[in-house]
Amino acid sequence: MNLVYEKLQKCYESIQAKVNFKPKVALILGSGLGDYADNIKIEATINYHDIEGFPVSTVKGHKGRFVFGYVNEVPVVIMQGRVHFYEGYPMTDVVLPTRLMKMMGAEILFLTNAAGGVNYNFHSGDFMLITDHISSFVPSPLIGENIDELGTRFPDMSNVYDKNIQQIIRETAMNLNIPLQEGVYIQLTGPNFETPYEVKMCRILGADAVGMSTACEAMAAKHMGMKVCGISCISNLSSGMTDQPLTHEEVQETADRVAPLFKQLITASITNISNL
Repeated sequence: MNLVYEKLQKCYESIQAKVNFKPKVALILGSGLGDYADNIKIEATINYHDIEGFPVSTVKGHKGRFVFGYVNEVPVVIMQGRVHFYEGYPMTDVVLPTRLMKMMGAEILFLTNAAGGVNYNFHSGDFMLITDHISSFVPSPLIGENIDELGTRFPDMSNVYDKNIQQIIRETAMNLNIPLQEGVYIQLTGPNFETPYEVKMCRILGADAVGMSTACEAMAAKHMGMKVCGISCISNLSSGMTDQPLTHEEVQETADRVAPLFKQLITASITNISNL
């Protein structure tokens, strides 16, 4: 058996032995949203440490657990703390949680993150609906022997982010009077913030926001046939766009400040997309 798939199966069996729950939506929480799952109707939780072979996030502020429950009657599984490539894990481990959530039954992957603004029309605290991504600067999670049980060898990536869901999120934001930017997300490796000329490169390539996650998870989910959507919180303008040096504290501060609106948008969006 493929070693990646064998590890995935062991993690899945470990979860199934502890929780009997079938989610419709899988939600990955980015910076500032760590406590979102604490306020849903919780049915069960599993710490990553308690799942055999599961990669554990080392980022400060990430709780590191799956939460199973309901968002306005919609069954969801929520990741409180994602695993990043910059933590030193192989890419197959980074996307293992995404694949697990699909195996649990999730049909829709809802991605969130804090990202640096590359577009000069963006401001700190904006929300950006992800319409596409650029992932060429991190290894594809599909490199290596294809796992036929998960998806095809050469998956189409023409429409990674579901257009119907995008429209629902647009309408949801409008109804809530929450301004929503749109754009392309680019994933770099991190953990360092980008240089001014790397940011300039991102802008030339067509990116509007830059971060250290998300695109690889979206690819893995698309490979497995999931519907994917994503929203970035623009936590700061990227290097070279202001005179201020970039810090993780600034990212966290902005994410925390706009978290109440972000949570409101996520809850309403999950409710509205659940019928797809």
